[in-house]
Amino acid sequence: MNFRTEFTIPASDWKINLDSSVVSMGSCFAEVVGTRLQQYKMAGLYQPFGTLFSPVALFKILSNALKDQPADPRLFLEREGQWLHYDFHSSISASNQEELNRLITNQLVSLKECLSKAQVLILTLGSSWVYQLNDTPAYVANCHKQPARIFTKDLLSVKTICKEFGNVYTLLKQINPGLRILLTVSPVRHAKDGMMENSVSKSILRAACHYLITDYQDTAYFPAYELLLDDLRDYRFYETDLVHPSEMAEEYIFEKFQQTYFSKELSQFAKEWQRLTKALNHRPFQPNTGTYQSFLEKLKTDFLQLPVNTQMEVSEIERRLSNIRL
Repeated sequence: MNFRTEFTIPASDWKINLDSSVVSMGSCFAEVVGTRLQQYKMAGLYQPFGTLFSPVALFKILSNALKDQPADPRLFLEREGQWLHYDFHSSISASNQEELNRLITNQLVSLKECLSKAQVLILTLGSSWVYQLNDTPAYVANCHKQPARIFTKDLLSVKTICKEFGNVYTLLKQINPGLRILLTVSPVRHAKDGMMENSVSKSILRAACHYLITDYQDTAYFPAYELLLDDLRDYRFYETDLVHPSEMAEEYIFEKFQQTYFSKELSQFAKEWQRLTKALNHRPFQPNTGTYQSFLEKLKTDFLQLPVNTQMEVSEIERRLSNIRL
C-alpha cells in the first residue's frame, strides 16, 4: 500500500556548482535555500531585504536596483522611534530617515552588482494578496502594523504578475544574459487571509509560474509548494502554528532541491561538509584526552583541505586544542 503521493521532479538541464553565485529573494523557501547555501560558504546574496511575500514587491525592488533608482521618498515612515519603508521588510530599519535611505541605497547597489555576476536568481512567491497605501497610491511590501483603514486590500491577477515579471526579465537579461531564474511558490499557508482566500492566492501564483516558465527562456519552476501540500501532506510536517513547514519538512524539500539542481561535485562537497560540521558540533564527555586531541587535529586537517574558506571553523578547533590539558 502507498501512503504518500510521491512524484518525480523533472531533471534539470543546468546545475549549481560550488563556485556558482546565487541570489535568493522572496518568501520562506528563498530563505531556506539561502541559509543552506551560506552554510556551504557559497557566494551570493540571500534575502537582502528580508521576507517579501508579494511578487510585485519583489519585482519593484529588482527593477529599482537594475535601473539605479532610489527608494520611493513617499514611502518612508516612523514607528516607535525607528524609521521604516513600505517597500521593505521591517528588518530594514534605522534610527533616522537619512540613515535608512543610505542603507537601502547601498543594498540596492549590492543587489545590482550580485545580479550582474550571478548564475541563478531564486524568487519565491508568497501571496497574491496585496495592500495599496491609499494616500500614495502604491502597493506596499509590508504594512508595518499601521492602521488597516489607510490601506485597500487587492488581489493580483495572473496577467499583472506575468506583465511585471516580463519587465524585470528584460532588465535582468540586459545586465546578465546568462542568468537563470528559478521560481517557486511558498507552501506557507496565509491563514490570516482565510483558507479560501489563501487557496485563491496560491492558485494565481502557481498559474503565473506555469505561464512564465513557458514564455521565458532560462526560467524554471521548483515544486516546493507541491512537495509539502501533495507529497508530505500531513500536519506532522508543520510547525505548531499549523501554517509553517517544520524543520523536517524544510530538510526534505531542500534535499529534493539539492537532488535536482546540485552538480555532482557540489553534492559531494555538501555531504562532506555536513559530516565535518556534525563532527565539529560534537561535544565529548572527556575533552582532556589524547584521543580527543587527535580527533581535533584530524578534523582541522579535513577542514583545511576543503575548497572554501574555513577560517572560522579552524579557529574554533584551534581554540579547543589550546584548552586541552593533558
